[in-house]
Amino acid sequence: MHSMNNSIINDTIIALATSSGVGAIAVIRLSGEDSIEIANRFFVSKFGKKELNKVKSHTIHLGNIVDGNRIIDEVLVSVFKNPHSYTGENVVEISCHGSVYIQQEIIQLFIKSGVRNANAGEFTLRAFLNGKMDLTQAEAVADLISSNSAASHQVALQQMRGGFSNEIKNLRQQLLNFASLIELELDFSEEDVEFADRAEFNRLVEKISSVLKRLIDSFALGNVLKNGIPVAIVGEPNVGKSTLLNALLNEEKAIVSHIAGTTRDAIEDEIAIDGVAYRFVDTAGIRTTEDVVESLGIQKTFEKIEQAQLVIYVFDLEKIKTNQLTLTGILAEIKKIKDNYPNKQLLIIANKMDVADAKLIEKTTEAFQNASLLFLSAKEKIGIHELTSTLTHLANKGALSNNETIVSNSRHFEALNNALKALKEVQKGIDNNISADLFAIDIRQALFHLGEITGQVTTEDLLGNIFANFCIGK
Repeated sequence: MHSMNNSIINDTIIALATSSGVGAIAVIRLSGEDSIEIANRFFVSKFGKKELNKVKSHTIHLGNIVDGNRIIDEVLVSVFKNPHSYTGENVVEISCHGSVYIQQEIIQLFIKSGVRNANAGEFTLRAFLNGKMDLTQAEAVADLISSNSAASHQVALQQMRGGFSNEIKNLRQQLLNFASLIELELDFSEEDVEFADRAEFNRLVEKISSVLKRLIDSFALGNVLKNGIPVAIVGEPNVGKSTLLNALLNEEKAIVSHIAGTTRDAIEDEIAIDGVAYRFVDTAGIRTTEDVVESLGIQKTFEKIEQAQLVIYVFDLEKIKTNQLTLTGILAEIKKIKDNYPNKQLLIIANKMDVADAKLIEKTTEAFQNASLLFLSAKEKIGIHELTSTLTHLANKGALSNNETIVSNSRHFEALNNALKALKEVQKGIDNNISADLFAIDIRQALFHLGEITGQVTTEDLLGNIFANFCIGK
């Protein structure tokens, strides 16, 4: 670990910290022991002979960046002296005008004088190596940058504050204390002494296991909040599925993205409703063949249902009005979805209620008995508000509002599962009175996996994988 530390930390890195392209201003960031001294070579203050290496930390200076006699741009330079900076090293931030030409000229100027381009996530990697944050907090930085809904923002922010890693560090420390007592027993194996109280150790293992289980269970919610809740909209063609999507989009005015689906006829829209992102997949539609139940055999629709967490089944009240058979067919299709996917949340929507009379609505309600059934008109925008509040209710943000720790990172999820597996083995060992040297191995395993989460245990591969996913400049 430390060899890696020295090889990279002595040099000075540079990157554009704002997004690439033209903007009003751009910020170029340097970090490294010599960054202030190097920036000083190209900086001419507007006010007297100001030297950047002599100014106070956390100050901003107006001047020009010059290449010999040529002025490249008028800039503001912020100086942060170690250890009080994001990376824990000397850091300089140059705010220049947002022309791509100017950005490149300044970066090239520094590169010519021995500064190198930063790798993805290298500023945050240095912050981690210099003890400014632990690994989960560093990963939260990446999640924060990519958060596109209030809920994913809140999960990332919570993780960045370090609640999750403190919880893990605390559990690991308690386990470590016991582990050292057991290692001590092994040193005195001739004398057959017990330093670690088995009953107390058992209680600790149970306590840690139950916390790990809670964190592992929270991943289902965390993953959804981070990536959006996948919703499949199902139903025959032309029952108003796309009108329904448009009504939702207009209602929320918060289109996050519009992605052409993987299948030619599945369109994905992401909408934030009450702070949670929903990824709506409009499926190809279930074509009705002579045999209605057979018609559900559309593979793509089933694939979409497979991936979704919530299924919205839409049917057209007008069609029921004209043909009694349609209702029988719809009920058969819904039964088929329920039989195949008993664990999916299913919401049934009767569309075009504006053309239905009270009698038809009553008859339909009766036919569906106690299913979650909503009547609305996508075209006339009636009942859209009921739909959004039902979605919010189904998303159940309980854990968010209680400020519980929510795991949203699949690397943490895997490490927690591995730690839990090792602890189960430890527990088995205690229950079966196995000699300490056998379950000491499992304890070390559990300690290793918990340490992997917070970065108390790291390998170059692990760090490489994590920071490679960052944007450059962070």
